[in-house]
Amino acid sequence: MDKICESTREKKPRMYRKRARRDFLRLSKSKKRSAKAIRSASRKQLQYIRRDVGYIVQFVQNGVKLTEPQKNRMNLVTTVYERQRLMLESGIHSIPRRVVSLAQPWIRPIVRGKTHANTEFGAKLHISLVDGYARIERLDFEAYNESEGFWKAVYRFYDRYGRWLERILADKIYRNRKTLSFCKERGIRLSGPALGKPPKDQNLSRQLKKQGYQDSCDRNVVEGLFGTGKTAYGLGRISVRLEDTTRCVIGVALLLGNLMKRLRLSLFQVSRLESIE
Repeated sequence: MDKICESTREKKPRMYRKRARRDFLRLSKSKKRSAKAIRSASRKQLQYIRRDVGYIVQFVQNGVKLTEPQKNRMNLVTTVYERQRLMLESGIHSIPRRVVSLAQPWIRPIVRGKTHANTEFGAKLHISLVDGYARIERLDFEAYNESEGFWKAVYRFYDRYGRWLERILADKIYRNRKTLSFCKERGIRLSGPALGKPPKDQNLSRQLKKQGYQDSCDRNVVEGLFGTGKTAYGLGRISVRLEDTTRCVIGVALLLGNLMKRLRLSLFQVSRLESIE
């Protein structure tokens, strides 16, 4: 609104900004928030937005031309307003493809259930690790189930190397009857305990436990890759604002990790040859 009035030299209408801010802080700082108080505060904020949008519509009808960024922001604000109004009137508390940021409308809230942050915002990355080298299987800003990409990752490996995997070190979320039968038909060993009761043979039971422990240790490489990517390659400090540049930063970070893996392997081979000579 300020930029429109400055460019057109129109008289700035009454915006009620301080009142809207005061109403918001009254609710956010209160320790006990009843459902009635939340609905009342949401209704007030929607009324403020409706009034401001009405002012902009009047300016446009009077001949004011908006720039392309202003048009996009106006459409986004209108979309958010309509969705919030629908949630308030219908009494629902969630809506598909919820917009949580006007600057980055493609970002979605992803519920992870972690101790430090129950909800996270940003890209959700699904990778596969073969011989220490990472590949991006899926990169999306929408919340999705990682097990959905299991089949594509396995078939992509077969297309690249012309053979099936010997073993797959996956999380528990990937272990279900379909994936187990799929791996069994193709001679792939999927990590984790077998479904059903444990075997009665004590020796076999000990072997399976030992094998499961080794698989969990080997799988720690994947978790360590995410930790190294966040601390050393900037995955935990992505400061770019555009969707394409965010994807580019994530891809470059994984590429640097693969290059460092290759460099360490080359240096190890050179030092080994020098020691033999």
